[in-house]
Amino acid sequence: MCDGWKPAEIHYGTGAISGFFSVDNVKVGDFVAKDQEFIEATREPGITFLAAKFDGILGLGFREISVGDAVPVWYNMVEQGLVKEEVFSFWLNRNADEEEGGEIVFGGVDPNHYRGKHTYVPVTKKGYWQFDMGDVLIDDKPTGHCDAGCSAIADSGTSLLAGPMTVITMINHAIGATGVVSQEFKSIVEQYGQTIMDLLLSESQPKKICSQIGLCSFDGTHGVSMGIESVVDEKNGGRSAGLRDAMCSACEMTVVWIQNQLRQNQTRHQILNYVNELCDQLPSPMGESAVDCENLSSMPSVSFTIGGKVFDLSPDEYILKVGEGAAAQCISGFIALDVPPPHGPLWILGDVFMGRYHTVFDSGNLRVGFAEAV
Repeated sequence: MCDGWKPAEIHYGTGAISGFFSVDNVKVGDFVAKDQEFIEATREPGITFLAAKFDGILGLGFREISVGDAVPVWYNMVEQGLVKEEVFSFWLNRNADEEEGGEIVFGGVDPNHYRGKHTYVPVTKKGYWQFDMGDVLIDDKPTGHCDAGCSAIADSGTSLLAGPMTVITMINHAIGATGVVSQEFKSIVEQYGQTIMDLLLSESQPKKICSQIGLCSFDGTHGVSMGIESVVDEKNGGRSAGLRDAMCSACEMTVVWIQNQLRQNQTRHQILNYVNELCDQLPSPMGESAVDCENLSSMPSVSFTIGGKVFDLSPDEYILKVGEGAAAQCISGFIALDVPPPHGPLWILGDVFMGRYHTVFDSGNLRVGFAEAV
């Protein structure tokens, strides 16, 4: 049934759809959600929709991000008494040789697909399923980036695992992933590396260091680019502002990298060498960084602290292998995504993480739970 041809449009990270709203009964498994409003897509621009083979998108986020104030299908399942519990759960099968690709259970969990107990954390913001996350570890060593806490969302619609470029660069360096060289970062290290180290050792507040050396202004919560000239002419304004933003961002990332190495009691020479290597291996703007398939056994674990518990990912779990034999290619499962404050930093724990950990979305108690998947 057409709902008056009311137009609709949704923009995703790598694509978009447009169409119009309709209303119909929707059958999901054994359930039938009555009078469900949905979008009939008439246009799907973007490489995601050209490459993927699926018939639609089943939005399972909160109503707060619903387009046109439409009631999501999960809400209707609950309101119409179709489920016993206000819970749905995911198991993603990472064994490509098996026919069953995974399982989503509406109204409960399948005990056959996890072991132990779930670790639950409360939803901190309704929209996506957002929660607080602790530090990220590489080879069991803390990066320090989330010492004060980070925000994360669990999202089955994201294939990889996305996080701030600062830490993704460190991870990709540790696993030997290729990247791109940044001369801006190299210039920061050359001109200010020693000064940043001195300021960190003098116990200056890390967040204020880049403003102290004149590359960022400081508003009390996060850095904002400032640069040498505070006023630029109209002709060059956009380009100059972009350069200032890049220099400020590069400085703030360099501070985190140096701080991480100081915690590991590295020498000044070792620290500067390490940071320069990171400048040579920034994540690709296209989001795909290759690794040598023969080095998987020597790659470190990458771990995430959630609810006080450490959740490990092994190389076999965070590296995507495409093809077989000599033609096989291995891709890092980590991509850079910088979400600025106040909404970020934000991590997206996509299928790379959810494939390892059975995930429960508990809307009745507003919490997300993770347990080892089997």
